[in-house]
Amino acid sequence: MSQQVLPFYLVCDESGSMSGDPINAINKSLPDLHQEIGSNPVVADKTRFCLIGFSNEAEILLPLSDLSVVASMPALRATGGTNYGAAFRRLKSTIDADVTQLKAEGHQVYRPAVFFLSDGQANSNWQSDYKALVDPAWRSHPNILAFGFGEADESVIRQVATTKAFIADGTLGPAEALGEFAQSLIRSIVNSGTQSAASSTGGATLVMPDAVPGFTTITADPI
Repeated sequence: MSQQVLPFYLVCDESGSMSGDPINAINKSLPDLHQEIGSNPVVADKTRFCLIGFSNEAEILLPLSDLSVVASMPALRATGGTNYGAAFRRLKSTIDADVTQLKAEGHQVYRPAVFFLSDGQANSNWQSDYKALVDPAWRSHPNILAFGFGEADESVIRQVATTKAFIADGTLGPAEALGEFAQSLIRSIVNSGTQSAASSTGGATLVMPDAVPGFTTITADPI
């Protein structure tokens, strides 16, 4: 049956600097995300979720899915460098294919939401790939929320975000801060799905976090 769909993408840094507590915190949170969304039929009907990991290259760890029919979540593995360009190229091609498939199935697709998480310095010339991703001429360009911690460059996190940007403020340890990040992602998906289902106008609503414990909200740069 055709329906309105709001796709969510978690694009997560898997570079070597994520080893230990950071990658463990994200992996620990993924089953919670699966449970919260997959067990809520209202939210699962209105949203889809995709997990992309990147280091030297980027790969789809979980294709865009209805979490109510996913058996288990994959795990992230920390190794390699921090190639933003590879992440943006993979994200664009994935969104392109996903939107085409959803529309072919008769769904009404709303602008994708991306939660981008990195703890390191980008080691590639990523700007051209990023510009292609957010180009307004591309109908499926996503809304991007960017989160940085560890050695992430605040100015770069500002540039990556198109809606909101957050930088870890040091008040929480890496595991605790990333646990809060994961909870903000879960709340955004649940609240977006719930409000979209209740909308009297029939449109989808992206609900973004105003604040995330352990992170400072910073203004996203205009493009």
